[in-house]
Amino acid sequence: MNFLDITLYLSVLFCALATGFILTYAIVVMPGLSKLEDKEFIKAFQVTDGIIQNNQPIFILIWVGSIISVLCTIIVSILSLGLLESWLIIFTSFIYLLGVQGITISIHLPLNKHIQNIDIDITDSQTLSDERKNFETKWNFFNNIRTGIALFVIFIFLLILTLR
Repeated sequence: MNFLDITLYLSVLFCALATGFILTYAIVVMPGLSKLEDKEFIKAFQVTDGIIQNNQPIFILIWVGSIISVLCTIIVSILSLGLLESWLIIFTSFIYLLGVQGITISIHLPLNKHIQNIDIDITDSQTLSDERKNFETKWNFFNNIRTGIALFVIFIFLLILTLR
């Protein structure tokens, strides 16, 4: 096993853990929260997201670890295989960085911040309903996209490892 294999295994591990997190939101957390009334939904999401926003160490290790491991895999593949030979690794890595991390940064973090700033105790029920609908629809749509992308990336990384 060489250094490229090690970075690929680490990328698979960290990306799979991050994917498990967003997949859990797609198939368990958000469907569960969807059963709540608007005020309860917003409060529950605020509390859940608050744990992440407070830099939960294991979450941070996994999330940042996926970024670092993918970036290391790009660098090691270029150094060990050359630019032309590592095109699939580079392409797959960029799909992960843009399709998972990019969506998180550009879509989910602003949505989460917006929902965090809602004071549910002073906001009327119609506004809570509107806020929830706007948030939940967009959040779930893009979470499903990033989940699919993340699963695809793990599959390609595993395929690369298998064929090496």
